Amino acid sequence: MKLIRFGEAGKEKPGIQVTDDKRIDVSAFGEDYTEDFFTNNGINRLAQWLEIHGQECPVVSNETRLGPPLLKPSKIVCIGLNYTDHAAESNMQVPVEPILFFKSTTAIVGPNDDLIIPKNSTKTDWEVELAVVIGKRASYVKESEAEDYIAGYLLHNDYSERHFQLERVGQWVKGKSCDTFAPLGPWLATKDEIKDVNNLRLWLTVNGKMMQDGNTSNLIFKVPMLIAYISQFMTLLPGDIITTGTPAGVGLGMKPPVYLKAGDVVELGIDGLGSSKQAAKNYEG
Repeated sequence: MKLIRFGEAGKEKPGIQVTDDKRIDVSAFGEDYTEDFFTNNGINRLAQWLEIHGQECPVVSNETRLGPPLLKPSKIVCIGLNYTDHAAESNMQVPVEPILFFKSTTAIVGPNDDLIIPKNSTKTDWEVELAVVIGKRASYVKESEAEDYIAGYLLHNDYSERHFQLERVGQWVKGKSCDTFAPLGPWLATKDEIKDVNNLRLWLTVNGKMMQDGNTSNLIFKVPMLIAYISQFMTLLPGDIITTGTPAGVGLGMKPPVYLKAGDVVELGIDGLGSSKQAAKNYEG
């Protein structure tokens, strides 16, 4: 299944992306896509419910706004420098074990919502990434069993303010957590939808120019290893997001560097996970 949430920001309803051009409203199921939904076998229960009630579900207009495909995950755990080519363009060493940092959940927005360039920003950058959604509580997971903890996958643009991230004192989280810096979706594809997560093309354009064009086959640390590794240091809850890193082609790596300005349009996509588009606007406040 492909889980979506649709409607006005803050008032989204749960739905399903049935085909490329058909969406349905599953509000009658009675649950949104929350931690409790994933904890209580929600994906399988929803699939069973749809077999009986699917034909009764209202169709959702394709003009309706899409929100983030899940509601209020407890955390977003990010992996840094997880593609060799991106480490090289960043002038950083390839890590010997995963680099972990957090992204605030207040950065989450819908897939096609505007990117707001933060106040005092000079170096807002883009990063197309494969994100993994955890399906059940995970602590001290074995790598061989990690697949059992996956609910599904998402498209994520890990926007980053490089001055905040790299040139100011402290951790990377400051440059990763600004409002609108985590557009998710258009949908959450359950893991059965993705036949080979290690062979997905991911791409990103700015104003129609291809900037990133990579493949998850080049991940340094694969998804099962990441789940096992992170779960040694913290408990992952159902609905938590692990975002797995970006390939080469970010603005930081250009010579000279290129950063986003108001009026720019960023488009991105991953095989099987759809595409999204964000228009950049300056902060007003």
